[in-house]
Amino acid sequence: MLTHFQYKKLYANTEIPGWNISFYFHKQKFHGIYHQNGQIEWTSQPPREEDEIRLIEQIHELMLFHVYNH
Repeated sequence: MLTHFQYKKLYANTEIPGWNISFYFHKQKFHGIYHQNGQIEWTSQPPREEDEIRLIEQIHELMLFHVYNH
């Protein structure tokens, strides 16, 4: 489970979608860019391949809740 999830708009112009994201998973901090189409571009060391799919699903759920449902 990821913890301390944070997101921030990538662009000052709120009309352009994209978010910087960060979180901890297994005591390691990860950073990435969450694009409008749901693609995540890792700007830090990417998670292990066996964890990445589960993490992406959790990130999608968090983004839907925090960004798209408000």
